[in-house]
Amino acid sequence: MTLPPTSSSDFLLSIHLGLSQYPILSSRIRSRMRKRLIERGIIDRVTFEARARKMAIRSQKREGLLDPLYEEPAPVWDQRLAKVRDYLTDLLFSQRLTFEEFSDIVNQVLLERGVAEKDSLLSINPELSPIEKVFEQAMTIERLPYEERSKMEARLLECKVVLIRSLISDQLRYINIAKEWFTIEDLAEIYKRKIGGGKIGGKAAGMLLAIRILRELADEELLDCLNAAESYYVGSDVMYSFMNINNLFHWNDQKYKTEEEMRVDYPHIIEDFESGEFPPDVLERLQGLLASVGKSPLIVRSSSLLEDNFGTAFAGKYESVFLPNQATQQENLRALTRAIGRIFGSTLNPNALVYRASKGLADYDERMAVLIQVVQGEQFGRYYLPHAAGVAFSRNLYRWSPQINREDGFVRMVWGMGTRAVDRVGNDYPRLVALSHPTLRPSTNVKAISQYSQRYVDLIDLQENRFHTLPIHDVLTTRYPPVRYLAQVEEDGYFLPLRSALMSDPKRLVLTFDELLKRTSFARHMRTILRTLETQYRAPVDLEFTLGVSDNSESAQPDLCITVLQCRPQSHLIGTAQRPFPEQVNPEQVIFRTHFMVPEGFVDGVDYVLFVPPQGYFALPTLNARHELSHAIGRVNRALEGKRYISVGPGRWGSSNSDLGVPIGYGDIYNTRALVELAGKDVGPEPEPSLGTHFFQDLLEAQIYPLAVLLDDEKAQFNRAFFYEAPNCVDEFVDVDEKLCGALRLIRVADFAPGAHLTIVMSDEKNQALAYLNTNAL
Repeated sequence: MTLPPTSSSDFLLSIHLGLSQYPILSSRIRSRMRKRLIERGIIDRVTFEARARKMAIRSQKREGLLDPLYEEPAPVWDQRLAKVRDYLTDLLFSQRLTFEEFSDIVNQVLLERGVAEKDSLLSINPELSPIEKVFEQAMTIERLPYEERSKMEARLLECKVVLIRSLISDQLRYINIAKEWFTIEDLAEIYKRKIGGGKIGGKAAGMLLAIRILRELADEELLDCLNAAESYYVGSDVMYSFMNINNLFHWNDQKYKTEEEMRVDYPHIIEDFESGEFPPDVLERLQGLLASVGKSPLIVRSSSLLEDNFGTAFAGKYESVFLPNQATQQENLRALTRAIGRIFGSTLNPNALVYRASKGLADYDERMAVLIQVVQGEQFGRYYLPHAAGVAFSRNLYRWSPQINREDGFVRMVWGMGTRAVDRVGNDYPRLVALSHPTLRPSTNVKAISQYSQRYVDLIDLQENRFHTLPIHDVLTTRYPPVRYLAQVEEDGYFLPLRSALMSDPKRLVLTFDELLKRTSFARHMRTILRTLETQYRAPVDLEFTLGVSDNSESAQPDLCITVLQCRPQSHLIGTAQRPFPEQVNPEQVIFRTHFMVPEGFVDGVDYVLFVPPQGYFALPTLNARHELSHAIGRVNRALEGKRYISVGPGRWGSSNSDLGVPIGYGDIYNTRALVELAGKDVGPEPEPSLGTHFFQDLLEAQIYPLAVLLDDEKAQFNRAFFYEAPNCVDEFVDVDEKLCGALRLIRVADFAPGAHLTIVMSDEKNQALAYLNTNAL
């Protein structure tokens, strides 16, 4: 099997690198290449020589010779002309002929020297050879008889590592795992689907490795459920070609600007990138991709070189764009190129740049590859959506009941596109599933379950050719094929399974997913998937998935189709030394106490508390004022670098809906040690656990403890004197607009209790967190 280069520019580079392997024979090989060009009628000898001579004269002028025919000695001219002939030969061959023909010519010349084809392939250096030659060498080894192949296993492994490093990732932890699993055929399939040069990036790398591991280790039952999305990859080097031909490199200094400057520039950056043009060879491949997938909806996803690595997930920092793909071929192509351009531009997203800076990666050459996938799902009327989608974690970091097994993991699941599962949307609630006890909920109250169930669905409207968000009852009916597994009927204070398509009021349908969890093997399969991947990754993992459910006429249990879309190491809080939970604390020293889904941990030496008073926040009159508050919090965060502080405030921080909480991003709070959300009457909604969201991943990576205090809970404590009566020292660190003064307080702990600092002890076993004033020296 011989693989073609992904573009003519790749082929030209491959020819150059290939011929560099044969410094003496290269002139004979090029002579045969010119002969092949002439025999095929691509160019005649006279035209070739005339063109080479013209190019050589132009090169003289570029090098400062004003009178080319007389200023250059004849031997130098002959050397120049020979080099130009070689270049022109390589160029024409790469544009008009194939890599197979190039390989054939090389092998003919080698055979004339008495070098067998097998020996010639095995003599090349994989580290320096064109990627096509490395593939050929690896496949030659694989075809050898067993005894001969066993002697070449080390070379085969070298080829595999070179291919993984060239095509996928150069991250050592990834390579150490991937080299044990990928076959040469796997890598060849990736190469066929790659558009342009460079690597395919972290998101694609994680997905492919997870699928390969599961297909190898899954039992027959699970194997029947597994599916891989049809995927294509735009190589990371395409971004630089794109920026070059569209004169976009002047935006490259964004990472060195202030955050305010970044945010002002970003809309203009996206506009420039979306309107950019692509190289002809890339455009041709994209056209071929669209012809191959037909009218199937697509999702265009970021896959940067840093994304989904150990310790730097970049969760939600870059763009993903859904493409309904229902217009004309030309309109679909333009939508695809705009989406890719937008994702290239998202490397300069202020949130991503701040995140990179906080991880010490500001100066890293962050090239963006792109993953293009056929959207998993099926059509229902005018809509297209998966039956379920979400994110699964192999470790459950927050338990709402002591019987939940942390090692069995959990799932955050929604109906429709998985966007509502991984983003902390302000108007909705996904279903949280503890995989050790799938039907165990934080609350058994039917009214509460209904209130905190999914209300909206993300889908593709095929008729309007757009991604859309709708109330679930505008879409969900009893005619929806898998409805019996996803929804139940709320009736007289109970949830009942759907028994008939005849229902007087479909609005009584509530998305509980209970029948799916009771009547299918989904939870068991997901536990197996997560355990398998955690074992092979040698670290906890999280993955994004879609789920299909269909009745089986031969079985009482429905068929499942689980598609793995993404897999990466799971972000986690680094274990701290065990600290005994204080049994006796003076009530006047307690700053807050909570029993709501508490992790294990300990924070000591907190000297400052950033507090957003609920009354002051909700009194802010406009969305713009709330965003100004977020920016002010960001300035405080930067001013407190090197100091220990926590943040406390109302509702869902990081929510997309400012009516439900402070609309900050990771870049506004990355120096804080804990984020404490307040809930209760007139304070904010009951906290919706952010487990599994991109925001949650950011907190864990930065070792920020997420906590919540339900002020209406009789067991909770909240020291109002500390939060409201302690002096506000925010003006000592940043200037704050007068209209924000009632919504932002910075409390120096020692101002309230001289000589004291704040200590927070969190116990998963007790499901309790306590923050108290501590006068003991650190």
